[in-house]
Amino acid sequence: MLKEGKKEKIIGLAILVVVIVLVVIIKGVVDYSSGKNLTIVYGAVGGGKEDFIADEQFNKILKDRYHLKFVADSWGNGSTISKPLVRETVHYGNTSLPESSLSVNNDQCSKYDLLFTSDERYLTYYRGEPKEDEAERYRVLKGSLTLNTPIVFYSWDTVVDALEKEGIVSKEDDVYYITDFNKLIDYILADKTWKDIGLNDMFGNINIASVDPVSSSPGATYYGLLLTILTNGNESDAAREEALPKLKQLYDKSGYMGVTPADLFEKFMKIGQGTYPLIVDYEKSLMEFRNRDPEGYENVKDHLRILYSKPTVTNSHCIATFTEEGNQLLKAFDDKDIQELAWKNYGFRVAGSGGVTDVSVVDMPGIPSRITSGAKGLKMDTYNRLIEYLEKGE
Repeated sequence: MLKEGKKEKIIGLAILVVVIVLVVIIKGVVDYSSGKNLTIVYGAVGGGKEDFIADEQFNKILKDRYHLKFVADSWGNGSTISKPLVRETVHYGNTSLPESSLSVNNDQCSKYDLLFTSDERYLTYYRGEPKEDEAERYRVLKGSLTLNTPIVFYSWDTVVDALEKEGIVSKEDDVYYITDFNKLIDYILADKTWKDIGLNDMFGNINIASVDPVSSSPGATYYGLLLTILTNGNESDAAREEALPKLKQLYDKSGYMGVTPADLFEKFMKIGQGTYPLIVDYEKSLMEFRNRDPEGYENVKDHLRILYSKPTVTNSHCIATFTEEGNQLLKAFDDKDIQELAWKNYGFRVAGSGGVTDVSVVDMPGIPSRITSGAKGLKMDTYNRLIEYLEKGE
């Protein structure tokens, strides 16, 4: 038998070991809860996905499965090219540094691990060498299309019925398509009215409401689609230059465009077809609206129509990584639960899914599982020329 003193020492040692283990466990839990053991990934993030990036479930998956914390700073797409992509320029990090010393090559600057653009052309452009008036750039380790959503058109049942009779819209497998976009363009340029196609209670000329392509990336994407349609997909400079005057006519007939994409869709849904018979937006906007305002969606869903053009273009949100930490976050987007969350709650189709999306999980009529008629996005120089012509007409 153990002597009493020795027994007490063993018990005391055992208690000490238990206490140490508990302290380690508690410290681990506290550190985990406070984020101390997480790898922080800093990203310069373009617009259109703010709610998804801030989503509690998205961030919980990053934390629990990948031990990552994503710190996202908002950047305009154009600013990522024209300004040094360092955290000082958005008032983070060492803000005492003078503007002249801000550079991705200055070790005193707080750097980013990745760029998350809201337009594929900026990923392509960022990979190239900067021009004389542009900021220095990081070396891109990996670049990937991550989230995407096609350009679509929203309208109402009676309007779509009238456009269907005109041979502009057709229905295939319960999905509405604008199959003769050139005819719709001709109607707009000829100042045809809604009454001319049998909508006697509606006033004004046939038109498509959009945001301004000069100041808005979604608007520019739409006008890029119009340019592709007007040239019948001809990518030559001559064909595009020939189409620009007609594109400018469409722009001039569009009227007031001083709204954001979110404002335009909100007004379309709440004011209705009298003021907004037909608008252009992204597919994701409808799903975001339904999740944000389920009662409002229920009130209009039977009369609402979503139309896909043939061809259409897809707005792709792309990640360019600069560090291994950035690579870790990019890899996390392969997570099936993150992909389902992006689609079901925020309407983002996920790159890498083979082009097929499970539309049953969103339970919304009129949405195809596959976008079969897509057009390539235009290069940055073509967009710049398009915008210049819309502004100056020359």
